[in-house]
Amino acid sequence: MSEVVTYNREGTVGVITVDYPPVNALGHAVRSGLLAALEQGLKDSEAKVLLLVCEGRTFIAGADIREFGKPIQEPSLPEVMNVFENSDKPVVAAIHGTALGGGLETALGCHYRIALSSAKVGLPEVKLGLLPGAGGTQRLPRLTGARKALEMITTGEFVGAPEALKLGIVDTVDEGDDIKSAGLAFANSIADEGKPVRRVRDLTDKIAADQGSDVFDEFRAQLEKKARGLFSPFKCVDAVEAAVTLPFDEGMKRERELFVQCMDSPQRGGLIHSFFAEREVSKVKGLAKDTPLRDVNSVGIIGAGTMGGGIAMNFANVGIPVTIVEVKQEALDKGFAIIRKNYENSAKKGRITTEQVEERMALISGSLSYDAFKDVDLVIEAVFENMAIKKEIFGQLDAVCKPGAILASNTSTLDIDEIASATKRPEDVVGMHFFSPANVMKLLENVRGSKTSDEVKATVMAVAKKIKKVGVLVGNCYGFVGNRMLHKRGAEAMALVNEGATPQQVDKVLTDLGYPMGQFAMSDLAGIDVGYRIRQERRNSGEDVPLSWMDKLAEQDRLGQKTMAGVYRYEEGSRKPIPDPAVDAIIADFRKEQGISPRDITDQEILERCMFVMINEGAKILEEGVADRALDIDVVWIFGYGFPAYRGGPMFWADQLGLDTILNAVEKYHDDIGGDQWKPSALLKRLVAEGKSFADL
Repeated sequence: MSEVVTYNREGTVGVITVDYPPVNALGHAVRSGLLAALEQGLKDSEAKVLLLVCEGRTFIAGADIREFGKPIQEPSLPEVMNVFENSDKPVVAAIHGTALGGGLETALGCHYRIALSSAKVGLPEVKLGLLPGAGGTQRLPRLTGARKALEMITTGEFVGAPEALKLGIVDTVDEGDDIKSAGLAFANSIADEGKPVRRVRDLTDKIAADQGSDVFDEFRAQLEKKARGLFSPFKCVDAVEAAVTLPFDEGMKRERELFVQCMDSPQRGGLIHSFFAEREVSKVKGLAKDTPLRDVNSVGIIGAGTMGGGIAMNFANVGIPVTIVEVKQEALDKGFAIIRKNYENSAKKGRITTEQVEERMALISGSLSYDAFKDVDLVIEAVFENMAIKKEIFGQLDAVCKPGAILASNTSTLDIDEIASATKRPEDVVGMHFFSPANVMKLLENVRGSKTSDEVKATVMAVAKKIKKVGVLVGNCYGFVGNRMLHKRGAEAMALVNEGATPQQVDKVLTDLGYPMGQFAMSDLAGIDVGYRIRQERRNSGEDVPLSWMDKLAEQDRLGQKTMAGVYRYEEGSRKPIPDPAVDAIIADFRKEQGISPRDITDQEILERCMFVMINEGAKILEEGVADRALDIDVVWIFGYGFPAYRGGPMFWADQLGLDTILNAVEKYHDDIGGDQWKPSALLKRLVAEGKSFADL
């Protein structure tokens, strides 16, 4: 008998127990153990019904990630489920915690299902570039109908046990917290009532109703918009369609064919890298696991504008009270009105209740005095990018805030050490760079100063997790990781337009790569004035930042979407960028002023100059220790800048292209164009010489 799966009988119920910490994943030992335990239960003449239950905090939570990328050892999960489903004794799955992916497929291979009310179920394989490959696409539609199965499988989202009961995924829900007792009671009721084996594969009513419907065409049309560029969601639709149109065994064969196609897709590698990187990034190099954390039970925010208000919502959403300080009452009132409107919009969409709107608003208070911060645990400054103003603010915070309070800046580019120099406690100062809109975007780029304490570093990373952000700890330099690379890309995009490309051509190359929007559309979304202020700040500090036609847009109050005109123009109620001849004229005038004769520029040159300059800069960031690992850079770009997760992030993508290809192009552009941005990174050169990749670091 397997050590991780055991069999014993309690009365007339044969109990199969999985105990494979931490999440009872479906590794080889579990799959083999399930077959052995089932065989023992079938031979046990005293057992009238069999119960599958798991120890620990969860039912089977999915595949064993330690087996990813390795050949599957027999028995495979589809084989195991086939044996379970064909059992001549009823098998009950008792679900607590989560039943995800292969875990839910295992439950669907059983004849009955009970779940605690706190449990969740789902098939999230699509998030890894895969589809459920152990019958999930064939059995789930037989319980829920094709439409709901498609929703769950193509999004990978979970549903709670009460909804799973309504959908027919589980047969009963128990309000208690003892899954084994609940499972035994349900199994005994099945034995007492003499209920028969009920195979999901034999249920046809729901799928019969879907035959001849337009549901599959509808979903494919939706995916063209929602999942543009992705491979596996469309294969998920094909697989569910097979459940509706083919006999079960043929549908299973079709599911396996489509699963193999997903396994062979390069997108799988990128999505799995993204999956692991998101989890690995919380493990900070040089920061001990037992580093003490400071309590963060109250938060202060300076500024009630777009960023400040969005940051406040993150904390209110998790029950942490927030105090916002502004200079004028009208600015405070305007900020609170926007916060309320955002919450009410969420309520209209059914994401939160009207009661939750009021609960969250009650957690946010306002003041016109920094004295309101005297007892808070964390203060986040969220004013615009001006070093003199930020230093003045931090000097005041130093005088007002209690000892041990964390003083954070939401700066996107400025020197954290210089900001900290305005205080007598640089060890308490840190960067917390939220991304706009701050209540939506998942990335939190935490920036360590040279004197930031380990306690503060560990605490802000824990805060990121608490407010449901993906936190990445990075070093201090201009622009940190994300904006430092973005500004290199932006400079190349500007240069390409100066030389003859159009903004829409540059943007199309980037969206064709998989970005949700291009460089110039993103500038319009963020606000042309944001970049303008940053450039002006750099000029004021003595940097040689050349003038550009983007400056002219800002000076003409073409600030992007918020003024309905920026690089593109916008129509009322729409965010669709529309090319504007007025901007073409501004660009043409700028070229004349600079003596530039425009030339034809290929899409390939745009791709290389925009992306390879970023990768070269990323390599320099790794050289300097601003980022500890290539995966840190990948996570920043996936969650902060919309780099397509299926390509794994810029550094992973570079590895896939081949670093020699990158280096050859960088050296060519250095010869042709010159400039520090094209000076090849020493790390990039070394990795190519050694035949290594960023992943090898």
